Amino acid sequence: MISNEQYQELIERYSYTFKEGDYIEGTIAGFEGNNALVDIGAKTLAICKEQEFLNVQNQNIKDVFKIGSKIKFVISSKEDENGVFYLSHRKVAIFDALEKIKEKFENNEIVTGTITSISKGGAIVNVSGVKGFVPLSHLKQENAKVGLDIELKILSIDTSKNDFILSNKKVYLDSIEEIRKEIFDKIEVGMVVKGEVVRLADFGAFIDIGGVDGLLPLSQMSWNWIDNPKDILELNDKIDVEIINIDKDMQRISLSIKTLKENPWLEAKDEIQENSIITGKVTRIKPFGIFVEIHKGVEGLLNKAQAKAIQAKLQKPLEIGDNIELTVKKFDIENRKIIFETQEK
Repeated sequence: MISNEQYQELIERYSYTFKEGDYIEGTIAGFEGNNALVDIGAKTLAICKEQEFLNVQNQNIKDVFKIGSKIKFVISSKEDENGVFYLSHRKVAIFDALEKIKEKFENNEIVTGTITSISKGGAIVNVSGVKGFVPLSHLKQENAKVGLDIELKILSIDTSKNDFILSNKKVYLDSIEEIRKEIFDKIEVGMVVKGEVVRLADFGAFIDIGGVDGLLPLSQMSWNWIDNPKDILELNDKIDVEIINIDKDMQRISLSIKTLKENPWLEAKDEIQENSIITGKVTRIKPFGIFVEIHKGVEGLLNKAQAKAIQAKLQKPLEIGDNIELTVKKFDIENRKIIFETQEK
């Protein structure tokens, strides 16, 4: 039997709290095929499989892992039912790189990354062997090339997930706050600026106007009715926009492109008289009614009952492009609203 002292010594020897992702040092105890057996102080030897060996210049695992040598590893799996941990030597390089990246983040230092791919959302970059992401709004246009080495500032980092977000533009203006401050100090309501479409949503589009995104609402895209921003815009489109509202407290900017075009309702005011009979063209058919254009860029809505009455009179469904005769009961320029009265024949 073992003594209490020996029993306590064994308990202390094999008391450990290793977990997946831990960075440890182990002693090479031997080999099993091309896998290394490693003593990490657990109750059984841990295993570093051949594919988890950081292969340098096609070296053999046994040429680098000498029995008795101490090597750094990352625990790549939880302890299995046999008490065995699996290790990665390959991930040590990533672990070391992440620690250095984290240090640079804390010191607000610049890092260099190589662009490996570009999508509509942004660019994937390789920084010291670790994959990072640069949002499109943080990537200078002239630097958006695969294979290009670019300077970056780190916006956020999560070492537990090997995840970090970077900015190319932040290198040139020390922080996002400074970028926004610089933009907000320069812009004024009524200014026309160049912008790039960076995101499309059901309610509008977000336009990068030099480091800050402004909202171009659906209602400000055209004097005509627009169902979806994709009808007239695409990601990365370069457009002129007018700044129509600035909320410095909320850091919001509202934009318009329709204000840069002639208002067709003003053009039509001398031609369209209330209670006059006009011929209009069916432009869009919706479940709630039918849109009819009575002047270029000026549309009114026939409600469902009116549309049904006209179709009954014509004895056929209305189709886009059909010309129909209507009475303009009310022509409201201010609210851009037309009330029709159908003609009885």
